[in-house]
Amino acid sequence: QVQLVESGGGLVQAGGSLRLSCAASKIIFSTNTMGWFRQAPGKQREWLATITSGGTTNYADSVKGRFTISRDNAKSTVYLQMNSLKPEDTAVYYCNAVTIFRVPIGPWGQGTQVTVSS
Repeated sequence: QVQLVESGGGLVQAGGSLRLSCAASKIIFSTNTMGWFRQAPGKQREWLATITSGGTTNYADSVKGRFTISRDNAKSTVYLQMNSLKPEDTAVYYCNAVTIFRVPIGPWGQGTQVTVSS
């Protein structure tokens, strides 16, 4: 069964940090590139970062230098370290396996809410 479970969100002040986790079922995690996305109220889901099975990373300009994606292949878990958070980072954050064109592969999980207060 394909499953993605995000956690680690919460309420943080601007300038603060959070670390998100995404536990994925092995069938979707194993050799796939994994990505983080977010969706703010009234906006479309936005791609943030990807990491290949070999550890190569890519970031959207909006988070480059502030967010770091990593993965633990033994635990089938992908992480998103978020530093210097801004109120505009407020959104529900999701992970998923993606194609080389950053198209999500699996079903979406429930996401984890991140709220950044000013």
